[in-house]
Amino acid sequence: MFFGLFYYDWTILIVLPAMIFAFWAQIKVNSTFHKYSRETTRSGLTAAEAARRMLNACDLYDVNISQVPGELSDHYDPRDRTLYLSQSVFAARSAAAIGVACHEAGHAIQHARGYAPLRARMSIIPLCNIGSRAAFPLFFIGLLFAGNFGYLFMLAGIACFSLATLFQLITLPVEFDASRRALAGMEDCGLLYGDELKSAHKVLSAAAMTYVAALATSLLSLLRLLVIANNRRR
Repeated sequence: MFFGLFYYDWTILIVLPAMIFAFWAQIKVNSTFHKYSRETTRSGLTAAEAARRMLNACDLYDVNISQVPGELSDHYDPRDRTLYLSQSVFAARSAAAIGVACHEAGHAIQHARGYAPLRARMSIIPLCNIGSRAAFPLFFIGLLFAGNFGYLFMLAGIACFSLATLFQLITLPVEFDASRRALAGMEDCGLLYGDELKSAHKVLSAAAMTYVAALATSLLSLLRLLVIANNRRR
């Protein structure tokens, strides 16, 4: 977000490691997904069918499953209690696709069970959306004015940006727990066997790294803003 806005500032070096990490994590998740998408699982189930079985095993018959365009655009929407599976996942019969679909089913189970971190993340989304929109304008206004007046605006922008960092922080336990539920559900429901479970685990672990990278990027971007504000105040 902010780290690309000040091109001639040495503080870009603060977020550079996180940017590299995020780039690597995205390549890793894509390559791992494609690697384990090549073989059909022994059950012969599609990812949508596997997710349906996992949901039914938890008595979540009212959670719907729909297909959406794109690749790895899978998500669970608690507002309409629907699993949205991407074109590359929905009808696929691989360990990778089933792992992704069951991960989203894990989110539906979290929602149904009242999992605290998920509830916390849902509750702060409106505030985070406002903060993310206001952060840059406030910080930029602060850059335009000297003295305490500008500094206060910069601090306000930093406070708004910190909401996005808080969201990324809360997201980590939500995503890790969804993967844990997915792996347990795939085994308990007999959706994957042996090496297939290991393949799904590798896909979910690679996906988890993208959330770690997002948090690292947000934290270092926040640090960069603090450094810029502190240097401007001197």
